[in-house]
Amino acid sequence: PMARFNRIALVANVQLPEIVDTLNRLSSFLEKGGYTLLVESETALLIDNKAFPTFDSNDLNQPLDLVIVVGGDGSMLGAARSMVGYGIPLLGVNRGRLGFLTDILPHEMEDKLQQVLSGEFITSNRFLLDVSIMRDGHLVSGGDALNDVVFHPGKSVRMMEFELYIDGQFVYSQRSDGLIVSTPTGSTAYALSGGGPIMNPNLDAIVLVPMNPHTLSSRPIVIGGGSNIEIRVG
Repeated sequence: PMARFNRIALVANVQLPEIVDTLNRLSSFLEKGGYTLLVESETALLIDNKAFPTFDSNDLNQPLDLVIVVGGDGSMLGAARSMVGYGIPLLGVNRGRLGFLTDILPHEMEDKLQQVLSGEFITSNRFLLDVSIMRDGHLVSGGDALNDVVFHPGKSVRMMEFELYIDGQFVYSQRSDGLIVSTPTGSTAYALSGGGPIMNPNLDAIVLVPMNPHTLSSRPIVIGGGSNIEIRVG
């Protein structure tokens, strides 16, 4: 194998019963190819061959060249969040229902994987949203999002009123069910069903999509990817 991808990790959505066959095929294909394979600890329980070393995706102190994610887009989003600090490329094998992010289908798995491992691939860089929740000037919670950050009143059916600021400038005050703040990657997810535009994944932009706004003039807004978005609740 090429020096480019020697150490490969395997992560799967273990909730999908039909992935066992895919995982067994994938692991034996990589083993035969002479690659060093590490398997996420829960995923390892589904693989017949118990000889592969395992790792915990929350505590990755392993040097890796590639992470293969088996599942749907949800699996890819989870892997992206847990791997974001390591700069390791992710490759998706689609076993879920939705597959905008997962590129390889099971029937073509070995062929497509061989292409990637021999250097035939295009790297697509995606950015994440960095979210902080503040109360009385104190950080309450925070996180990263590859798709979107959704601001809404939870289980309550009442509308909420909030003010939107972009880079410190007041944009509007709104009454709605909430607001979807989405990356281009997430533009084909929740933002799309809210009436947002489909964005090319390579765009450096963020779209703000109001959820059922109480006005006729409220439209999605596309802003620069480096913008600082602040949503203030009364």
